[in-house]
Amino acid sequence: MAARTRGAALWLCATVFLLEMAFCKGYVEDLDESFKDNRKDDIWLVDFYAPWCGHCKKLEPIWNEVGLEMKNIGSPVKVGKMDATSYSSIASEFGVRGYPTIKLLKGDLAYNYRGPRTKDDIIEFAHRVSGALIRPLPSQQMFEHVRKRHRVFFVYIGGESTLKEKYIDAASELIVYTYFFSASEEVVPEYVTLKEMPAVLVFKDETYFVYDEYEDGDLSSWINRERFQNYLTMDGFLLYELGDTGKLVAIAVIDEKNTSIEHTRLKSIIQEVARDYRDQFHRDFQFGLMDGNDYINTLLMDELTVPTVVVLNTSNQQYFLLDRQIKNTEDMVQFINSILDGTVEAQGGDSILQRLKRMAFDAKSTVVSIFKSSPIMGCFLFGLPLGVISIMCYGIYTADTDGGYIEERYEVSKSETESQEATEESRELQEPRSEQSLISARQEPKDVLEKKTD
Repeated sequence: MAARTRGAALWLCATVFLLEMAFCKGYVEDLDESFKDNRKDDIWLVDFYAPWCGHCKKLEPIWNEVGLEMKNIGSPVKVGKMDATSYSSIASEFGVRGYPTIKLLKGDLAYNYRGPRTKDDIIEFAHRVSGALIRPLPSQQMFEHVRKRHRVFFVYIGGESTLKEKYIDAASELIVYTYFFSASEEVVPEYVTLKEMPAVLVFKDETYFVYDEYEDGDLSSWINRERFQNYLTMDGFLLYELGDTGKLVAIAVIDEKNTSIEHTRLKSIIQEVARDYRDQFHRDFQFGLMDGNDYINTLLMDELTVPTVVVLNTSNQQYFLLDRQIKNTEDMVQFINSILDGTVEAQGGDSILQRLKRMAFDAKSTVVSIFKSSPIMGCFLFGLPLGVISIMCYGIYTADTDGGYIEERYEVSKSETESQEATEESRELQEPRSEQSLISARQEPKDVLEKKTD
């Protein structure tokens, strides 16, 4: 009885799951060639996929959830998907070069999504890009609402100016990453101090920073550098994104499960430096934490002992390792200053030698990972080519040996033939001599008889 009840429950759960999946799929449209002509009528969030792509299959259930959520909240954005292998001309027109590729299409504009492939992140991207490029903040209440909702956002304060034109240009390029607002000076909170107007500010880490054209350079580059919080939990994707900022990334590499003093102290030191020395280092450094050393070991092609601190230059693949023991915040600040003044030597880089080393390391890592995950598959992938090559080499070797044997036999038979010919020639030479001797022998009795007759 219990077994039947359990089986019925499992069947019911499976049925509900399949119905939910079918229900979600109903809000994701399958697009074809007609999409090219009709797309400008609406705002579209499109997944360009390939049927054989593993990452595309992994994204499919998440994409169905995105379609359902966008429908439930009444978003004007329509969600669709297109087989880029069947409609390759349309995919090429939109600049699709890999799978899956997520794009938001708005009029003549196409925005690439480069964030994590999670439902919440994709929906946030769709909301940000589908709305106004520059969102106005008409009141202090609205300003506070935005400040509580967004961890990082940019605000232009002032009227029409050249700076505002640059701000709009930067927003059109970087809207895929962050939010852009505009406000009057009266809307700005009292704790914000502005030396001159107009101004561009970034609000993050419970404080703000003002753009200075002379110190910070190009506005778009400054926004790209400041769009991250000062302290972050790092992963491979985030480190890749930080490569565009030009900042050095100071990372505390620890084991989150390890609660020993060394691990917790190093984590606290990095957090304190990021918070207390923000004004001193925020233009040059990004701070963060990474759980485990697997990714860092792959990046550095070395084995780091945990816990430790490593400083990465993601723009040229250089890195700096500790040259001292970090006991407190002052030690960490001295280490950072030593990097800035060139005292600590950089390792790694993107030279030709390092690239060759990287190729060898990646090849070795690939082979090891294949054998670890599936030894039988590894033996098949690498054993089969080696076996074929061995058979070919053996065939070539044996073919050469047989040829040599045939040549040797040919040479022997040739020498035998020559010796036979020489023997025959000697016989031929001997035969005339014998005939002459017979003739002379015959002539001798005749001579003798003649003498006797005389």
